[in-house]
Amino acid sequence: MEEDAFRVARIDLDERSFLRRSADVEHERAVAIADLLDANRFAPAGHPGGPYALRLSIEENRLAIEVALAAGGEVDRLVLPLLPFRRIVRDYFAVCETYYEAIKHAGPGRIEAIDMGRRALHDEGAAMLRARLADRVEVDGQTARRLFTLVCVLHMRPSRGEGG
Repeated sequence: MEEDAFRVARIDLDERSFLRRSADVEHERAVAIADLLDANRFAPAGHPGGPYALRLSIEENRLAIEVALAAGGEVDRLVLPLLPFRRIVRDYFAVCETYYEAIKHAGPGRIEAIDMGRRALHDEGAAMLRARLADRVEVDGQTARRLFTLVCVLHMRPSRGEGG
């Protein structure tokens, strides 16, 4: 079945690439993975189909995406430099921090305005990821958004007050 052949059935994050974060960040990670597994489009160029298993990690300032068949067998290894994502990830983190603080103290109008900015940055990051993957793998917009969330989680560094 074509629909099932070009999808991600399993995704893992390299536990060494990131540290556990706040409940908000862990929730975002869990939701991104659950939503990605529920509905996605992932079609490696020149490959007859999966479903696929992905493993994401950061290695020497590069995003590594190991692509395998869910049933076993390597398909490809995608490596992307993270430097082009640095500004957008930094800005996204800043807006997310503001958003989480606003939820605690601000009114609905302020929260909505911050959330619109947060979504715009998320869309920009997803579009950049999708463009950088385009010659090796086709992903739809929602899959790119969820993968960008996971890229952000992998970028996380501990901040004061957050344990490891």
